[in-house]
Amino acid sequence: MAWLMTAQLLFFLLVAAGWGAQLRTTQARTELLNICMDAKHHKGKPSPEDKLHDQCTPWKKNSCCSVNTSQEAHKDISYLYRFNWDHCGKMEPACKWHFIQDTCLYECSPNLGPWIQQVDQSWRKERILNVPLCKDDCQRWWEDCRTSNTCKINWHKGWNWTSGYNQCPAEAKCAPFHVYFPTPDVLCNEIWSQSYKVSNYSRGSGRCIQMWFDPAHGNPNEEVARFYAEAMSGAEPCRAWALLLSLVLLLWLLS
Repeated sequence: MAWLMTAQLLFFLLVAAGWGAQLRTTQARTELLNICMDAKHHKGKPSPEDKLHDQCTPWKKNSCCSVNTSQEAHKDISYLYRFNWDHCGKMEPACKWHFIQDTCLYECSPNLGPWIQQVDQSWRKERILNVPLCKDDCQRWWEDCRTSNTCKINWHKGWNWTSGYNQCPAEAKCAPFHVYFPTPDVLCNEIWSQSYKVSNYSRGSGRCIQMWFDPAHGNPNEEVARFYAEAMSGAEPCRAWALLLSLVLLLWLLS
């Protein structure tokens, strides 16, 4: 009789946990979508920006960046981060295009929620980590930068900032990109401290983040963010059900 009452109690706990997990899943999924990270130049929440500049225009219908930020993203050594793309001689325009596009994605996209992580840095409270970048975007980035030069693998740290903008540290040697980044994966995964993780998927798959898209056909990254938000939110309910079922089985074996 005691075992029966215990089993009934656990059954009700399972049902309650299931409803609670489903509610938490819906809440978590919502919290990961259409948000801006807490960082230096991001808006508090996404909104339309009809006059976004040049390569940032795909996000004009719903953007985490302001018009001014989009303009600065296209400048050499802009006030955004005082970062000098030409630290090893003039960067080729085709290569610089990708870095501007990367900046627009980082500053403007409201679809990076599933990969936002908290950090304790002076210039931001949140960052992105392991965003699944489409492999063909990464391949093109790497190919277009092969004829440009750099002196470092990780561009987030280790620079000489005494001049007010980044310069190569004294011991670093300038060399073609492919010397520091022998493969596309090394470039995209390492250059910004694992902000990106190259995906096995290609553009248009709905499973990887595109650095650029034609806004006339909508924003494909919305579907991608929704897919990963649902996958991430669904993990917790599965663990809760597994734990409670294990408890029921254990009590049954002990009865």
